[in-house]
Amino acid sequence: MLIKYLTLKNFRNYAEETFRFGEELTVLTGANAQGKTNAAEAVFFLCTGYSPRAGKDRLVIRNGCETAEIEGVAESSYGGVSVKIIFDKNDGKKVYINGCETARIGELMGNINSVFFNPAELKLVQDSPEDRRRFMNISLSQMSKNYFYSLQKYNRILFQRNNLLKDRDLSLVKDTLFVWDGQLCKAAATVIRQRNAFLSEIAPIAKEKHLYLSDGKETLEMRSESGYSGTEKEIEDNFARDLKDGFERDLRLGYTAIGPHRDDIKFILNGDDARIFGSQGQQRTVALSLKLAEAEIFKNRSGEYPVLILDDVLSELDKSRQKRLIDATHGIQTIFTATGISPAAFRGRKYAHIAIEKGKIKKTVVRGV
Repeated sequence: MLIKYLTLKNFRNYAEETFRFGEELTVLTGANAQGKTNAAEAVFFLCTGYSPRAGKDRLVIRNGCETAEIEGVAESSYGGVSVKIIFDKNDGKKVYINGCETARIGELMGNINSVFFNPAELKLVQDSPEDRRRFMNISLSQMSKNYFYSLQKYNRILFQRNNLLKDRDLSLVKDTLFVWDGQLCKAAATVIRQRNAFLSEIAPIAKEKHLYLSDGKETLEMRSESGYSGTEKEIEDNFARDLKDGFERDLRLGYTAIGPHRDDIKFILNGDDARIFGSQGQQRTVALSLKLAEAEIFKNRSGEYPVLILDDVLSELDKSRQKRLIDATHGIQTIFTATGISPAAFRGRKYAHIAIEKGKIKKTVVRGV
């Protein structure tokens, strides 16, 4: 998968600019608040239909403007694809794939795949289970439309079930809850099975990547805290049993206490919980290892690497880990953002260097061998 160019119109601090990316490495440089991360964000937006930074789509529209556009063209072994997203303060967001508008955001998934990392991704290791579920959801939704729509269905039914559990008419709850439970179990089983398969696949790869980035000094293990395993039917049956057994508890709490909305992943570094005992540098390496492993899974499943977006990561790594990270991206189209370039870190690699200032491309230079 190669993204060839990206055009931004009234997006964030850009009036209108077109980025042409290198086939392997592209480095976007500039001082803080010049627009590097905005460009990286736009690439991820094209892939998933949402921003890793903005809570509301209208926040990406340039100050003083009513609309914004991002458009990209990518090539893969399956052919070319163009994606355009138009943001309107009044009409919301419209998505076009190869010139045709799509009403379902799920149809965007899988056209241009990407893996995104910026400093906020440390939440994967440091913060709540919600951040780790979000990681699985974004990755699996790009890989499988079935997962995306099953997750949507699960969340809708869960919302309805939780509302019903808050109803004080107990006869109504008892008479209708089973209707929601049957649907909830089917959607949950699909989500859980695919998460289990994903974690089984990513854990050994992340271990290998982390061993490489840490120069053999640290061993990473990943543990799923789902509580359900087996075939999809076995998961469905076991989840149905647990929902039934937990009815009184859920009724007392007013919400559903079990299910994939409670899943978590634990990261074990040299035998200790990385969230509690890992330094910030170690936690960053865990998150990076996970992202590199995610890129490998895309390759394993689709035959092609995704676009790898590494935002403001090099400055936080020592020179050895900088070089190891850059070397680990071999064969993957990678977009780095940085305030400056360390030529030694990129020695032996050809890369496009795009300098950005105040939302404008000041120069594009191809460097290296």
